[in-house]
Amino acid sequence: MTASKTPGKTHNHVLNGVQLTPLWDYPVHKGTVLYLALEDDHRRLQERLYRMFGMDGTNDLLFSICAKQVGAGLEEQLKRFVQEHPDTKLIIIDTLQKIREAGGDKYSYANDYEVVEKLKRLADACGVCLLLVHHTRKQQADDKFDMISGTNGLSGAADGAFLLQKEKWTDDTATLDVVGRDQQDQRLYLTKDKEHLTWTLERMETELWVEPPDPVLEAIAAFVTAERPFWCGTATELAAALQVDMKPNALAMRLNVRASKLAAEYHIRYENTRTHAGRSISLTLEPPQA
Repeated sequence: MTASKTPGKTHNHVLNGVQLTPLWDYPVHKGTVLYLALEDDHRRLQERLYRMFGMDGTNDLLFSICAKQVGAGLEEQLKRFVQEHPDTKLIIIDTLQKIREAGGDKYSYANDYEVVEKLKRLADACGVCLLLVHHTRKQQADDKFDMISGTNGLSGAADGAFLLQKEKWTDDTATLDVVGRDQQDQRLYLTKDKEHLTWTLERMETELWVEPPDPVLEAIAAFVTAERPFWCGTATELAAALQVDMKPNALAMRLNVRASKLAAEYHIRYENTRTHAGRSISLTLEPPQA
Protein backbone atom coordinates (compact mmCIF):
# COMPACT_ATOMS: atom_id res chain seq x y z
CA MET A 1 0.00 0.00 0.00
CA THR A 2 1.44 3.34 -1.07
CA ALA A 3 -0.64 6.30 0.05
CA SER A 4 -0.61 9.33 -2.21
CA LYS A 5 -1.68 12.92 -1.70
CA THR A 6 -5.09 13.91 -2.96
CA PRO A 7 -5.11 13.27 -6.72
CA GLY A 8 -7.77 15.93 -7.00
CA LYS A 9 -8.71 18.65 -4.51
CA THR A 10 -10.89 18.97 -1.44
CA HIS A 11 -12.71 21.74 0.40
CA ASN A 12 -10.14 24.28 1.55
CA HIS A 13 -12.56 25.77 4.07
CA VAL A 14 -13.37 22.36 5.52
CA LEU A 15 -9.91 20.93 6.17
CA ASN A 16 -7.39 23.75 6.00
CA GLY A 17 -9.20 26.60 7.68
CA VAL A 18 -9.82 27.26 11.33
CA GLN A 19 -13.58 27.30 10.78
CA LEU A 20 -14.74 23.75 10.08
CA THR A 21 -17.98 23.19 8.20
CA PRO A 22 -20.41 20.79 9.91
CA LEU A 23 -21.65 17.78 7.97
CA TRP A 24 -25.45 17.53 8.01
CA ASP A 25 -25.51 19.67 11.19
CA TYR A 26 -23.02 17.36 12.93
CA PRO A 27 -19.72 18.91 14.13
CA VAL A 28 -16.53 17.65 12.48
CA HIS A 29 -12.94 17.32 13.70
CA LYS A 30 -9.87 18.08 11.61
CA GLY A 31 -7.49 15.19 11.03
CA THR A 32 -5.81 13.00 8.45
CA VAL A 33 -8.00 10.63 6.44
CA LEU A 34 -6.82 7.56 4.53
CA TYR A 35 -9.13 6.23 1.82
CA LEU A 36 -8.32 2.79 0.40
CA ALA A 37 -10.14 3.08 -2.93
CA LEU A 38 -9.49 -0.52 -3.93
CA GLU A 39 -12.06 -0.63 -6.74
CA ASP A 40 -10.81 2.58 -8.38
CA ASP A 41 -7.77 3.93 -10.20
CA HIS A 42 -6.10 7.34 -9.90
CA ARG A 43 -7.72 8.72 -13.05
CA ARG A 44 -11.25 7.93 -11.84
CA LEU A 45 -10.48 9.34 -8.39
CA GLN A 46 -9.11 12.56 -9.82
CA GLU A 47 -12.13 13.07 -12.07
CA ARG A 48 -14.52 12.48 -9.19
CA LEU A 49 -12.69 14.75 -6.77
CA TYR A 50 -12.46 17.55 -9.31
CA ARG A 51 -16.23 17.42 -9.78
CA MET A 52 -16.75 17.41 -6.02
CA PHE A 53 -14.27 20.06 -4.89
CA GLY A 54 -12.88 21.96 -7.86
CA MET A 55 -9.33 23.27 -7.37
CA ASP A 56 -9.28 23.53 -3.55
CA GLY A 57 -6.71 21.20 -2.02
CA THR A 58 -5.48 19.66 1.22
CA ASN A 59 -2.58 17.54 2.43
CA ASP A 60 -4.76 15.72 4.96
CA LEU A 61 -6.59 13.40 2.57
CA LEU A 62 -4.55 10.48 1.23
CA PHE A 63 -5.45 7.63 -1.09
CA SER A 64 -4.26 4.19 -2.02
CA ILE A 65 -5.67 2.00 -4.79
CA CYS A 66 -3.99 -1.19 -3.53
CA ALA A 67 -3.43 -2.82 -0.14
CA LYS A 68 -2.65 -6.21 1.35
CA GLN A 69 -5.29 -8.49 2.83
CA VAL A 70 -6.37 -9.01 6.43
CA GLY A 71 -3.97 -11.45 8.07
CA ALA A 72 -1.46 -11.00 5.23
CA GLY A 73 0.04 -7.60 5.98
CA LEU A 74 -2.87 -5.12 5.95
CA GLU A 75 -2.80 -4.58 9.72
CA GLU A 76 0.92 -3.78 9.63
CA GLN A 77 0.41 -1.37 6.70
CA LEU A 78 -2.30 0.54 8.54
CA LYS A 79 -0.36 0.64 11.81
CA ARG A 80 2.65 2.04 9.97
CA PHE A 81 0.46 4.68 8.29
CA VAL A 82 -0.95 5.80 11.65
CA GLN A 83 2.57 5.96 13.11
CA GLU A 84 3.62 8.19 10.20
CA HIS A 85 0.43 10.28 10.48
CA PRO A 86 -0.39 10.42 14.23
CA ASP A 87 -3.29 12.82 13.64
CA THR A 88 -5.18 10.18 11.61
CA LYS A 89 -8.88 10.24 12.51
CA LEU A 90 -10.52 8.11 9.81
CA ILE A 91 -9.56 5.15 7.62
CA ILE A 92 -11.99 4.05 4.88
CA ILE A 93 -11.67 0.63 3.26
CA ASP A 94 -13.60 0.30 0.01
CA THR A 95 -14.45 -2.59 -0.17
CA LEU A 96 -14.40 -5.51 2.27
CA GLN A 97 -14.14 -8.07 -0.52
CA LYS A 98 -10.79 -6.61 -1.63
CA ILE A 99 -9.09 -7.17 1.73
CA ARG A 100 -10.57 -10.53 2.77
CA GLU A 101 -8.15 -13.38 3.32
CA ALA A 102 -7.78 -15.72 0.37
CA GLY A 103 -9.07 -19.26 0.73
CA GLY A 104 -11.12 -20.78 3.53
CA ASP A 105 -14.83 -20.42 4.15
CA LYS A 106 -15.36 -16.72 3.41
CA TYR A 107 -19.08 -16.73 4.00
CA SER A 108 -19.49 -18.40 7.38
CA TYR A 109 -20.62 -16.52 10.47
CA ALA A 110 -17.30 -17.27 12.17
CA ASN A 111 -15.24 -15.94 9.26
CA ASP A 112 -17.36 -12.80 8.86
CA TYR A 113 -17.08 -12.10 12.58
CA GLU A 114 -13.34 -12.75 12.63
CA VAL A 115 -12.43 -10.41 9.76
CA VAL A 116 -14.39 -7.49 11.24
CA GLU A 117 -13.14 -8.24 14.75
CA LYS A 118 -9.52 -8.04 13.53
CA LEU A 119 -10.18 -4.65 11.94
CA LYS A 120 -12.02 -3.42 15.04
CA ARG A 121 -9.11 -4.41 17.28
CA LEU A 122 -6.78 -2.51 14.98
CA ALA A 123 -8.99 0.60 15.00
CA ASP A 124 -9.29 0.50 18.80
CA ALA A 125 -5.54 0.06 19.24
CA CYS A 126 -4.74 2.94 16.87
CA GLY A 127 -7.51 5.20 18.20
CA VAL A 128 -9.09 5.79 14.78
CA CYS A 129 -12.49 5.36 13.21
CA LEU A 130 -12.49 2.64 10.56
CA LEU A 131 -15.28 2.70 7.99
CA LEU A 132 -15.62 -0.57 6.07
CA VAL A 133 -17.63 -0.35 2.83
CA HIS A 134 -19.57 -3.47 1.84
CA HIS A 135 -22.31 -4.39 -0.60
CA THR A 136 -25.94 -5.29 0.02
CA ARG A 137 -28.03 -8.12 -1.36
CA LYS A 138 -30.70 -7.49 -3.99
CA GLN A 139 -33.25 -9.53 -2.02
CA GLN A 140 -35.46 -7.58 0.37
CA ALA A 141 -35.61 -8.52 4.07
CA ASP A 142 -37.91 -7.78 6.99
CA ASP A 143 -34.94 -6.29 8.83
CA LYS A 144 -33.17 -3.90 6.45
CA PHE A 145 -29.79 -4.68 8.00
CA ASP A 146 -30.23 -8.33 7.03
CA MET A 147 -29.72 -7.06 3.46
CA ILE A 148 -26.01 -6.58 4.16
CA SER A 149 -24.27 -9.22 2.07
CA GLY A 150 -22.83 -12.08 4.12
CA THR A 151 -23.85 -13.31 7.56
CA ASN A 152 -24.80 -11.44 10.72
CA GLY A 153 -21.23 -11.95 11.88
CA LEU A 154 -20.29 -8.74 10.05
CA SER A 155 -22.66 -6.50 12.01
CA GLY A 156 -22.18 -8.57 15.17
CA ALA A 157 -18.51 -7.64 15.43
CA ALA A 158 -18.85 -4.00 14.37
CA ASP A 159 -19.75 -1.09 16.65
CA GLY A 160 -22.39 0.11 14.24
CA ALA A 161 -23.71 0.06 10.69
CA PHE A 162 -24.90 2.53 8.07
CA LEU A 163 -27.26 1.29 5.35
CA LEU A 164 -27.63 3.56 2.30
CA GLN A 165 -30.53 2.63 0.03
CA LYS A 166 -32.25 3.98 -3.07
CA GLU A 167 -35.55 2.75 -4.47
CA LYS A 168 -34.02 2.67 -7.97
CA TRP A 169 -30.42 2.88 -9.12
CA THR A 170 -31.15 6.15 -10.99
CA ASP A 171 -32.86 7.90 -8.05
CA ASP A 172 -31.46 11.13 -6.66
CA THR A 173 -32.92 10.44 -3.21
CA ALA A 174 -31.89 7.85 -0.64
CA THR A 175 -32.33 6.87 2.99
CA LEU A 176 -29.45 6.28 5.38
CA ASP A 177 -30.36 4.06 8.33
CA VAL A 178 -27.99 4.17 11.29
CA VAL A 179 -27.68 1.66 14.14
CA GLY A 180 -24.95 1.20 16.71
CA ARG A 181 -23.95 0.35 20.24
CA ASP A 182 -23.08 3.90 21.27
CA GLN A 183 -25.37 5.99 19.09
CA GLN A 184 -29.04 6.64 18.60
CA ASP A 185 -30.74 4.62 15.89
CA GLN A 186 -32.10 6.94 13.26
CA ARG A 187 -32.95 7.44 9.61
CA LEU A 188 -31.68 10.26 7.41
CA TYR A 189 -33.27 11.33 4.13
CA LEU A 190 -30.71 12.46 1.56
CA THR A 191 -30.68 14.07 -1.89
CA LYS A 192 -27.79 13.69 -4.31
CA ASP A 193 -26.20 16.66 -6.03
CA LYS A 194 -25.37 15.07 -9.38
CA GLU A 195 -23.10 17.89 -10.46
CA HIS A 196 -20.84 17.72 -7.40
CA LEU A 197 -21.50 14.04 -6.50
CA THR A 198 -22.33 14.84 -2.88
CA TRP A 199 -25.29 14.01 -0.61
CA THR A 200 -27.24 16.74 1.16
CA LEU A 201 -29.47 16.20 4.16
CA GLU A 202 -33.16 16.91 3.61
CA ARG A 203 -34.52 15.77 6.96
CA MET A 204 -33.99 13.21 9.68
CA GLU A 205 -36.20 11.20 11.97
CA THR A 206 -35.43 12.34 15.48
CA GLU A 207 -37.32 9.54 17.17
CA LEU A 208 -35.66 6.19 17.65
CA TRP A 209 -35.90 3.92 14.64
CA VAL A 210 -38.15 1.00 15.57
CA GLU A 211 -37.11 -2.34 14.16
CA PRO A 212 -40.04 -4.26 12.61
CA PRO A 213 -41.10 -7.48 14.34
CA ASP A 214 -38.92 -10.47 13.59
CA PRO A 215 -41.18 -13.25 12.26
CA VAL A 216 -38.88 -15.94 13.70
CA LEU A 217 -38.96 -14.44 17.20
CA GLU A 218 -42.72 -13.94 16.89
CA ALA A 219 -43.11 -17.62 16.01
CA ILE A 220 -41.00 -18.65 19.01
CA ALA A 221 -43.05 -16.42 21.31
CA ALA A 222 -46.21 -18.15 20.08
CA PHE A 223 -44.57 -21.57 20.51
CA VAL A 224 -43.02 -21.12 23.98
CA THR A 225 -45.85 -20.00 26.24
CA ALA A 226 -47.00 -20.30 29.84
CA GLU A 227 -48.64 -23.60 28.87
CA ARG A 228 -45.34 -24.84 27.38
CA PRO A 229 -42.60 -22.83 29.10
CA PHE A 230 -39.70 -25.08 28.07
CA TRP A 231 -38.65 -26.77 24.85
CA CYS A 232 -35.46 -28.66 23.93
CA GLY A 233 -34.39 -30.27 20.68
CA THR A 234 -32.33 -29.86 17.53
CA ALA A 235 -32.43 -26.99 15.07
CA THR A 236 -34.10 -29.30 12.56
CA GLU A 237 -36.84 -30.17 15.05
CA LEU A 238 -37.32 -26.51 15.95
CA ALA A 239 -37.64 -25.44 12.31
CA ALA A 240 -40.31 -28.12 11.83
CA ALA A 241 -42.15 -27.15 15.02
CA LEU A 242 -42.18 -23.44 14.11
CA GLN A 243 -43.07 -24.17 10.49
CA VAL A 244 -40.69 -21.49 9.26
CA ASP A 245 -39.20 -21.53 5.79
CA MET A 246 -35.58 -21.60 6.95
CA LYS A 247 -32.80 -24.14 6.88
CA PRO A 248 -31.93 -25.44 10.39
CA ASN A 249 -28.40 -23.96 10.36
CA ALA A 250 -29.76 -20.57 9.26
CA LEU A 251 -32.36 -20.71 12.05
CA ALA A 252 -29.70 -21.49 14.66
CA MET A 253 -27.47 -18.70 13.34
CA ARG A 254 -30.33 -16.20 13.49
CA LEU A 255 -31.11 -17.17 17.08
CA ASN A 256 -27.44 -16.86 18.04
CA VAL A 257 -27.55 -13.25 16.84
CA ARG A 258 -31.02 -12.41 18.20
CA ALA A 259 -30.74 -14.15 21.58
CA SER A 260 -30.55 -10.86 23.50
CA LYS A 261 -33.61 -9.49 21.70
CA LEU A 262 -35.50 -12.73 22.35
CA ALA A 263 -34.72 -12.43 26.07
CA ALA A 264 -35.36 -8.68 26.40
CA GLU A 265 -38.62 -8.45 24.46
CA TYR A 266 -40.14 -11.93 24.81
CA HIS A 267 -38.53 -13.13 28.08
CA ILE A 268 -37.37 -16.35 26.46
CA ARG A 269 -33.86 -17.60 27.21
CA TYR A 270 -32.13 -19.28 24.28
CA GLU A 271 -29.25 -21.71 24.74
CA ASN A 272 -27.31 -23.65 22.13
CA THR A 273 -25.11 -26.39 23.58
CA ARG A 274 -23.14 -29.32 22.23
CA THR A 275 -23.98 -32.84 23.44
CA HIS A 276 -22.67 -36.29 22.54
CA ALA A 277 -25.50 -36.54 20.01
CA GLY A 278 -24.80 -33.14 18.43
CA ARG A 279 -26.01 -29.60 19.06
CA SER A 280 -29.08 -29.03 21.21
CA ILE A 281 -31.25 -25.92 21.46
CA SER A 282 -33.25 -25.06 24.55
CA LEU A 283 -35.89 -22.33 24.93
CA THR A 284 -37.06 -21.33 28.39
CA LEU A 285 -39.80 -18.86 29.23
CA GLU A 286 -38.74 -16.67 32.14
CA PRO A 287 -41.07 -14.29 34.00
CA PRO A 288 -40.15 -10.63 33.58
CA GLN A 289 -38.26 -9.15 36.47
CA ALA A 290 -40.10 -6.56 38.53
